Amino acid sequence: MRPPAPLPREFYLQDTVDVARALLGCVLWRKYGREWLAVRIVETEAYLGVNDAASHARRGHRSQRNESMYLDGGHAYVYMTYGMHYCVNVVTQEDWIPEAVLLRGGEPLSGIETMRSLRGGFSRDRDIASGPAKLTQAMAIDRALDAASLGSDVLRITPRDRDVAESEISVSARIGVEGAPAAAHWPLRFFFAGNPHVSPGRPAGSFVPSKKRRSRG
Repeated sequence: MRPPAPLPREFYLQDTVDVARALLGCVLWRKYGREWLAVRIVETEAYLGVNDAASHARRGHRSQRNESMYLDGGHAYVYMTYGMHYCVNVVTQEDWIPEAVLLRGGEPLSGIETMRSLRGGFSRDRDIASGPAKLTQAMAIDRALDAASLGSDVLRITPRDRDVAESEISVSARIGVEGAPAAAHWPLRFFFAGNPHVSPGRPAGSFVPSKKRRSRG
Protein backbone atom coordinates (compact mmCIF):
# COMPACT_ATOMS: atom_id res chain seq x y z
CA MET A 1 0.00 0.00 0.00
CA ARG A 2 1.31 3.44 -0.94
CA PRO A 3 0.23 6.66 0.78
CA PRO A 4 -1.89 9.34 -0.86
CA ALA A 5 -0.90 13.01 -0.89
CA PRO A 6 -0.05 14.45 2.53
CA LEU A 7 -2.07 16.99 4.46
CA PRO A 8 -1.34 20.57 3.33
CA ARG A 9 0.84 22.82 5.46
CA GLU A 10 -2.18 25.01 6.21
CA PHE A 11 -3.73 22.16 8.20
CA TYR A 12 -1.00 22.46 10.84
CA LEU A 13 -1.32 26.24 11.18
CA GLN A 14 -4.78 26.04 12.70
CA ASP A 15 -5.40 26.39 16.42
CA THR A 16 -3.45 23.56 18.07
CA VAL A 17 -6.52 22.15 19.84
CA ASP A 18 -8.37 22.06 16.52
CA VAL A 19 -5.43 20.23 14.95
CA ALA A 20 -5.44 17.67 17.77
CA ARG A 21 -9.11 16.91 17.10
CA ALA A 22 -8.76 16.96 13.32
CA LEU A 23 -5.84 14.49 13.38
CA LEU A 24 -8.16 11.76 14.68
CA GLY A 25 -8.85 9.47 11.75
CA CYS A 26 -5.90 10.76 9.72
CA VAL A 27 -3.22 8.26 8.73
CA LEU A 28 0.43 8.33 9.79
CA TRP A 29 2.80 6.70 7.28
CA ARG A 30 6.42 5.64 7.72
CA LYS A 31 8.66 4.34 4.93
CA TYR A 32 10.62 1.41 6.36
CA GLY A 33 12.94 -0.19 3.84
CA ARG A 34 10.79 -0.78 0.78
CA GLU A 35 7.57 -0.96 2.79
CA TRP A 36 5.13 1.67 3.96
CA LEU A 37 3.86 1.20 7.50
CA ALA A 38 0.60 2.96 8.36
CA VAL A 39 -1.63 3.56 11.37
CA ARG A 40 -4.89 5.46 11.69
CA ILE A 41 -4.50 8.05 14.46
CA VAL A 42 -7.00 7.32 17.25
CA GLU A 43 -5.66 9.34 20.20
CA THR A 44 -3.90 12.71 20.52
CA GLU A 45 -2.93 15.30 23.14
CA ALA A 46 -2.42 19.02 22.57
CA TYR A 47 0.48 20.91 24.20
CA LEU A 48 0.16 24.68 24.19
CA GLY A 49 3.65 26.03 24.48
CA VAL A 50 4.97 28.70 26.78
CA ASN A 51 1.88 29.03 29.02
CA ASP A 52 1.32 25.28 29.36
CA ALA A 53 3.06 23.89 32.44
CA ALA A 54 3.03 20.41 30.90
CA SER A 55 4.77 21.50 27.68
CA HIS A 56 8.46 21.04 26.98
CA ALA A 57 8.42 24.71 25.92
CA ARG A 58 6.84 26.03 29.13
CA ARG A 59 7.97 29.53 30.05
CA GLY A 60 9.74 29.72 26.68
CA HIS A 61 12.23 26.96 27.41
CA ARG A 62 14.34 26.11 24.38
CA SER A 63 17.07 23.49 24.11
CA GLN A 64 18.65 21.05 21.69
CA ARG A 65 16.03 18.51 22.74
CA ASN A 66 12.97 20.61 21.87
CA GLU A 67 14.39 22.79 19.09
CA SER A 68 12.07 21.26 16.48
CA MET A 69 9.03 22.56 18.42
CA TYR A 70 10.06 26.01 17.21
CA LEU A 71 9.78 25.03 13.54
CA ASP A 72 6.69 25.88 11.54
CA GLY A 73 3.74 23.51 11.59
CA GLY A 74 3.98 20.25 9.71
CA HIS A 75 7.21 18.89 11.18
CA ALA A 76 7.82 16.04 13.62
CA TYR A 77 9.09 16.57 17.13
CA VAL A 78 10.58 13.31 18.40
CA TYR A 79 11.99 13.04 21.89
CA MET A 80 13.11 10.32 24.28
CA THR A 81 11.27 9.82 27.56
CA TYR A 82 12.42 7.92 30.66
CA GLY A 83 15.73 7.38 28.89
CA MET A 84 14.36 4.50 26.83
CA HIS A 85 11.20 5.32 24.84
CA TYR A 86 10.53 7.72 21.97
CA CYS A 87 7.40 9.82 21.45
CA VAL A 88 6.39 11.58 18.25
CA ASN A 89 4.59 14.92 18.11
CA VAL A 90 3.08 16.95 15.30
CA VAL A 91 4.41 20.52 15.40
CA THR A 92 1.72 23.17 14.89
CA GLN A 93 1.51 26.94 14.37
CA GLU A 94 3.97 29.29 12.73
CA ASP A 95 7.65 29.00 13.57
CA TRP A 96 8.70 30.43 16.95
CA ILE A 97 5.35 29.35 18.46
CA PRO A 98 6.32 26.06 20.16
CA GLU A 99 3.07 24.12 20.19
CA ALA A 100 2.57 20.48 19.27
CA VAL A 101 0.26 17.47 19.33
CA LEU A 102 1.43 14.19 20.82
CA LEU A 103 0.33 11.08 18.91
CA ARG A 104 -0.76 8.67 21.64
CA GLY A 105 -2.39 5.80 19.76
CA GLY A 106 -2.71 4.29 16.31
CA GLU A 107 -4.76 1.56 14.64
CA PRO A 108 -2.52 -0.53 12.36
CA LEU A 109 -3.52 -0.44 8.69
CA SER A 110 -0.52 -1.42 6.58
CA GLY A 111 2.69 -3.33 7.26
CA ILE A 112 1.10 -4.96 10.28
CA GLU A 113 3.41 -7.97 10.41
CA THR A 114 6.47 -5.73 10.19
CA MET A 115 5.12 -3.53 12.97
CA ARG A 116 4.36 -6.58 15.05
CA SER A 117 7.97 -7.71 14.61
CA LEU A 118 9.32 -4.27 15.53
CA ARG A 119 7.23 -4.45 18.69
CA GLY A 120 8.85 -7.74 19.65
CA GLY A 121 6.30 -10.15 18.23
CA PHE A 122 3.16 -9.12 20.12
CA SER A 123 0.33 -11.16 18.64
CA ARG A 124 -2.71 -8.92 19.15
CA ASP A 125 -3.21 -6.01 16.76
CA ARG A 126 -4.54 -3.91 19.64
CA ASP A 127 -1.16 -4.11 21.38
CA ILE A 128 0.91 -2.88 18.44
CA ALA A 129 0.47 0.91 18.70
CA SER A 130 -1.86 1.53 21.65
CA GLY A 131 0.37 4.05 23.39
CA PRO A 132 2.88 6.75 22.39
CA ALA A 133 5.98 4.60 22.95
CA LYS A 134 4.38 1.55 21.33
CA LEU A 135 3.49 3.62 18.27
CA THR A 136 7.03 4.88 17.72
CA GLN A 137 8.53 1.44 18.28
CA ALA A 138 6.08 -0.16 15.85
CA MET A 139 6.88 2.43 13.19
CA ALA A 140 10.65 2.63 13.80
CA ILE A 141 10.43 6.33 14.69
CA ASP A 142 13.36 7.69 16.67
CA ARG A 143 15.42 10.88 16.99
CA ALA A 144 16.71 10.42 13.45
CA LEU A 145 13.26 11.62 12.35
CA ASP A 146 13.17 14.62 14.67
CA ALA A 147 12.34 17.74 12.62
CA ALA A 148 11.34 15.63 9.61
CA SER A 149 8.64 17.04 7.36
CA LEU A 150 5.29 15.29 7.76
CA GLY A 151 4.83 15.53 4.03
CA SER A 152 8.01 13.71 3.06
CA ASP A 153 8.78 10.42 1.35
CA VAL A 154 9.86 8.96 4.71
CA LEU A 155 7.23 10.24 7.15
CA ARG A 156 3.87 11.75 6.33
CA ILE A 157 0.31 12.24 7.51
CA THR A 158 -2.56 11.93 5.06
CA PRO A 159 -6.24 12.93 5.37
CA ARG A 160 -8.86 10.83 7.09
CA ASP A 161 -9.66 7.62 5.26
CA ARG A 162 -13.23 7.65 6.57
CA ASP A 163 -15.80 10.14 7.80
CA VAL A 164 -15.55 11.06 11.48
CA ALA A 165 -18.57 12.43 13.36
CA GLU A 166 -17.97 14.86 16.21
CA SER A 167 -19.99 12.53 18.43
CA GLU A 168 -17.25 9.89 18.04
CA ILE A 169 -14.63 12.13 19.65
CA SER A 170 -14.21 11.98 23.40
CA VAL A 171 -12.22 14.42 25.51
CA SER A 172 -10.32 14.08 28.78
CA ALA A 173 -7.40 15.48 30.70
CA ARG A 174 -3.98 14.51 29.45
CA ILE A 175 -2.13 11.47 30.77
CA GLY A 176 1.08 11.58 32.79
CA VAL A 177 1.18 15.32 33.46
CA GLU A 178 0.43 15.21 37.19
CA GLY A 179 3.73 17.00 37.82
CA ALA A 180 2.22 20.12 36.22
CA PRO A 181 -0.75 20.73 38.53
CA ALA A 182 -1.70 24.02 36.92
CA ALA A 183 -2.38 22.20 33.65
CA ALA A 184 -3.04 18.63 34.77
CA HIS A 185 -6.80 18.83 34.31
CA TRP A 186 -6.93 20.73 31.03
CA PRO A 187 -9.19 18.85 28.59
CA LEU A 188 -6.63 18.42 25.82
CA ARG A 189 -6.67 14.68 25.13
CA PHE A 190 -8.83 13.55 22.20
CA PHE A 191 -9.67 9.96 21.32
CA PHE A 192 -12.16 7.56 19.83
CA ALA A 193 -13.95 6.14 22.87
CA GLY A 194 -14.20 2.37 22.77
CA ASN A 195 -11.50 2.00 20.14
CA PRO A 196 -9.24 -0.88 21.25
CA HIS A 197 -6.14 0.91 19.93
CA VAL A 198 -6.45 3.81 22.39
CA SER A 199 -3.81 3.72 25.13
CA PRO A 200 -4.82 2.28 28.51
CA GLY A 201 -3.46 5.22 30.52
CA ARG A 202 -5.69 6.98 33.02
CA PRO A 203 -6.20 10.76 32.73
CA ALA A 204 -6.54 13.07 35.70
CA GLY A 205 -10.22 13.65 34.93
CA SER A 206 -12.90 13.32 32.26
CA PHE A 207 -14.77 15.96 30.33
CA VAL A 208 -17.65 16.07 27.90
CA PRO A 209 -16.72 16.68 24.24
CA SER A 210 -16.22 20.36 23.52
CA LYS A 211 -14.45 22.43 20.88
CA LYS A 212 -13.92 25.30 23.30
CA ARG A 213 -10.25 26.02 23.95
CA ARG A 214 -9.05 26.47 27.49
CA SER A 215 -7.42 29.77 28.33
CA ARG A 216 -3.64 29.76 28.14
CA GLY A 217 -3.37 32.40 30.80
